[in-house]
Amino acid sequence: MKKKIVILAAVAMLCACASHRDSSKTKWKETPYASVKQDGKGTKEKKSKKKTKDKRNKQEVSTESKTTPIVPAKRGKEYDGEQWVRNMSWPLKPTKGLLNKHFAVWASHGRYYDKNKDKWEWQRPYLYSTTEDLFTQTIVVPYLIPMLENAGATVFSPRERDWQPSEVIVDNDNPQLPYYTETSLQGRWTDAATPGFAGVAQTILYGNTNPFTWGTTRKTKAGKMPTCMISYQPRIENEGRYAVYVSYPTLKNSVDDAEYTVYHKGVKTVFNVNQRMGGGTWVYLGTFEFGKGCSSDNRVVLSNSSRCKGVVTADAVRFGGGMGTVNRNGQTSGMPRCLEGARYYAQWAGAPENVYNSYNGTDDYKDDINTRSKMTNWLAGGSCFVPDKDGKEVPLEMSLAVHSDAGYAPDFRSIFGSLAICTTQFHDGLLADGSSRQTSKTLAQNLLSGLDNDMKRLFGKWNKRDLYDRNYSETRLPEVPSAIIETLSHQSFPDMIMGQDPNVKFAIARSLYKTILKFTAERHRNDYIVQPLAPKNAYLRFVDEGVVELTWDAQADPLEPSAKPTGYIVYTAAGSQGGFDNGELVQGRKIRIKLSPDAVYRFRVTATNKGGESFPSEILTAVYHPGATKSILIVNGFYRLAAPAIVKNEWQQGFDLASDPGMQMGMTVGWSGQQINFDKSRHTTVGPDGLGYSGTELEGRFIMGNTFDYTAEHAEAMVPMKKYNVVSASSHAVENGRVNLSEYACVDLILGNQKYTSTATEDYKTFSYLMQKVLEDYVAAGGNILASGSYIASDMQSDREKTFLRNVLHIDDYAEDTGQSVSGMGTAFDIYDSLNDRHYAATRVNVVTPTPQAFCTLTYANGKSACVAYNGTANRTLAMGFPFECITSAKARRMIMRGFLTFLDE
Repeated sequence: MKKKIVILAAVAMLCACASHRDSSKTKWKETPYASVKQDGKGTKEKKSKKKTKDKRNKQEVSTESKTTPIVPAKRGKEYDGEQWVRNMSWPLKPTKGLLNKHFAVWASHGRYYDKNKDKWEWQRPYLYSTTEDLFTQTIVVPYLIPMLENAGATVFSPRERDWQPSEVIVDNDNPQLPYYTETSLQGRWTDAATPGFAGVAQTILYGNTNPFTWGTTRKTKAGKMPTCMISYQPRIENEGRYAVYVSYPTLKNSVDDAEYTVYHKGVKTVFNVNQRMGGGTWVYLGTFEFGKGCSSDNRVVLSNSSRCKGVVTADAVRFGGGMGTVNRNGQTSGMPRCLEGARYYAQWAGAPENVYNSYNGTDDYKDDINTRSKMTNWLAGGSCFVPDKDGKEVPLEMSLAVHSDAGYAPDFRSIFGSLAICTTQFHDGLLADGSSRQTSKTLAQNLLSGLDNDMKRLFGKWNKRDLYDRNYSETRLPEVPSAIIETLSHQSFPDMIMGQDPNVKFAIARSLYKTILKFTAERHRNDYIVQPLAPKNAYLRFVDEGVVELTWDAQADPLEPSAKPTGYIVYTAAGSQGGFDNGELVQGRKIRIKLSPDAVYRFRVTATNKGGESFPSEILTAVYHPGATKSILIVNGFYRLAAPAIVKNEWQQGFDLASDPGMQMGMTVGWSGQQINFDKSRHTTVGPDGLGYSGTELEGRFIMGNTFDYTAEHAEAMVPMKKYNVVSASSHAVENGRVNLSEYACVDLILGNQKYTSTATEDYKTFSYLMQKVLEDYVAAGGNILASGSYIASDMQSDREKTFLRNVLHIDDYAEDTGQSVSGMGTAFDIYDSLNDRHYAATRVNVVTPTPQAFCTLTYANGKSACVAYNGTANRTLAMGFPFECITSAKARRMIMRGFLTFLDE
C-alpha cells in the first residue's frame, strides 16, 4: 500500500534539498531549514538556526543569504589551447561571448532503477502533469544550452541531450558498405592500437560493461591536404532532427583540428575537433535535419586534413539519442535515453566504473546524483582547471545543476520562488586549481540575484529565497566552481503556471546564461556583450522578376543595454527537401535573394553581435513561378506559446490538458499525463490522493509544439498550380503597416492555435484590433481572404469582434468542439487532432455557422460546419474552423488548396 506523507504546509519540501545528496532514504522529509551531514552512509537531519555546525570541517556554515560574504572572483586559470569542438562553418566569431569556454550543465533528475522495488521509476513525484525529472530539462535543453552555445561555448551534459528516440551507429568494427567506407589517396588508415567503441544501436549493457573497450580504433597521418577519409553514412528510418556524436582515441601525437564534415540534407557543415582531449567517449558536434534513407546527402566524413603534424584518429559516429539500453536486473527503462539519469548515460559514454557505480549496483539513486559531478571531473581531469587528476583533459571550468524545488506559499497565490546552493567548506575550501571555493558562492548568489531581478522586471512578480552554503553532492564533488539553481517550485501551482509558459522558460534560461557570461568574464577579466534577442516584423516581397527582398527589425532587450545587434545571419533552405544552409552574415536589416523557378524557399534570420547569436525568427517562405501574373501573401499569425488550460478556484487548482494542452516551443518531452487530483484540500498529501497527482499516459512521449514554420506547408500546397508567386510575412509586419495587402490577389492568414488567455505572459489574440482594421480595409477594396485556425471565432467575444466576424469572414455563430476528421469538396481527410511527435495538434476546433449570405463548404465527421465560404460581388472569403496546416495528408492539402484558390480567384 502506498504511503501518504503529510508535510506542514509552510515547509512542505517534497523534493527540495535531499535531491542533491548522495543519501536519499529520507528524501520526502526534508525541510527548507535542515542542515545535513553527508558521508555516503546516511543522511542525518536536524532543525537549524541561522548557523549550523558542519562536523566534518569543524567550521560554521551560514544558511542565510543576507549574511553570506561574497568574495570577488579572482582571475581564473587560462586555457590557451584550441576549443574542444569548433563549428568552422559558423559565420560568426563571438569574441566578447564565451568562445573557447567549456561548461558542464545539466537538468536535475531522470528515470532510475530502484533495486529495493525492482522497478524503474522517476526520482520525483507526479505533480501538475509532470515530474521534476521531466520538467527541468525543458528549460535546459531547448533554451539554456543553445544560448551558451550561441555565445560560442562548448557545453557538456552528463545526461543525453538529444530528444530523439531513434539511434543509428556507424563504426569501423562493423565495416559494411555503404555505411562505413575508408578512402586513401595517399597513406592509409591503420589500427590505432587503442580500444574503442563497438556495438550497434540499442546494444544492451549488462553489469558494468564498457562499450568503449569492446572495439578497435583507427589512425592515419595528418596532412595539409585531405588524402585519407572515412565516410559514416547511416540509414535513417524516419526523417527528423538527430544529434551527431563522434568518438576517437586521444594519442600522444593527436592533432587539435581533426576535420569532420556533416552532410545534412545535402548541406555541408564543417567542424574541427581537438582530438588531444576527450578521447574514448561520445563528443557532441550538433543537431541536424536528416532525410529518410541511406544517402550521401546525410552522413559524416572525417578527413586527415590538419595544419598540425601528428595523427588523426577515428572510431564510431552516433546519430540520435536513442532509447535506454542499460539493463538492471533483466529490464531496461523502456524510456528514451534523454529521460534517464546521468548514471546510465555515463556507462554508455565509456566512463570508468568509479564514475557511475560507487555503490556497487545497490543504489542507483545515489549513484545518479554523484555521477553528474564525477563525470565532469573525469572529463576535466588533467586540464588546467583540474591539473592533478587523471582524466580526459577537457578544460571544463564551471558546472551548473538546474533543478526545481518543492514547497508553496500558504495562500496558494504567491510565488514560492528560487533558491541557490553552493558548497565552500570542503576540501580545505579550495578547488582543484588552488582557487577558493568562495568562487562558487559568488556564482550561486549571482545566479539567484540575476534570476530574481529579471523575473520581477519582466513579469512583475517573483520571490528570491535563500542562498545555501551546504553539503550537496552536486556542489561539493565538482573540482571546478559549481552551483545548483532551484529555479522555482514544482509543488507550487503559481510557480508552475509561470514555469510551464515557454516565455518564462526562455527568460529563466536567458537569466542563467547572462550570469554565466558575466561570471566568466569577471573571472578572466574580459569584457562581455550579451547576445541579442531574435529579429521581429519580418516580411518578404518581390522587387524584380524572381527576386525577393527579405526585411526585418531588431528587437530591443529592455534588461540588457549591451544586447544590441550589430549584424544578422540569414539562413536559407531551397526546395522542399533541402535543409537550411550555414547562413550569410548581413550588416543591414534587409537582403535581396534571387529565386530559382518553382522551388519553395524558406528563410529565417538571427541577430548577432560580438556576444553571440540570437534565437531565430519565424520561418518565412517564397515561391517564384515564371509567367505568374498574380501573387499571394501568406501571413503567419500563429505565435502562441502557453501553459495548458488552468483550473483555479476556491476548491480546485491544476492544469487541464484535455481542455487545452497549451503550446510549447518546438518538441517537448516534459509531460507525464493528465492531472487527476485537483482538490486543494489535499495539498499536504503525496501520491494518488494528493493535490496535483497526474497520470502517466504521456511520459516518454515526444510532443510537437509550435515550430513557427507553417508558411512553408501552405506554400507547398500552392506550388502544383504554378499560377501564383508566393511571399509571406509576420502578422506584426502587417499590423504595423509595413506590408501593403492591396498588392496581393489573396491573403492566406495562418492562425493555428492562436488565442487569448488571461494567464499567458504574452497577448496571443487571434485577430488583434490592428489586424481587424487592416483586413476590413483590404476586403473593402476587393481583397480575398483565406483564414484558418482552431479558435478563429471563439476567441472573438466582444460585440465589436463579433461584428468583424460577420462582416469580414461571414461567420454568424460558433461553438468549440473536439478535433476530428473533415470532409467536403469531394474528399475526406484527417487532421492532427491528438498530441503527437510530428505536428502540433488541433485538439479543439471551431464549428463555424455561416451568415445568410455565406455557405458551408467543409464539414466535420459529426456533420457540423468546418468552413464558411462567402461569394460576394466585390470579394470572396473562406474561414476554416481548424488550421489548414493540420491536415495530415500533403496530397489532401494540395487538393483543398487548389479548390480554395480557384474559388477565391475566379
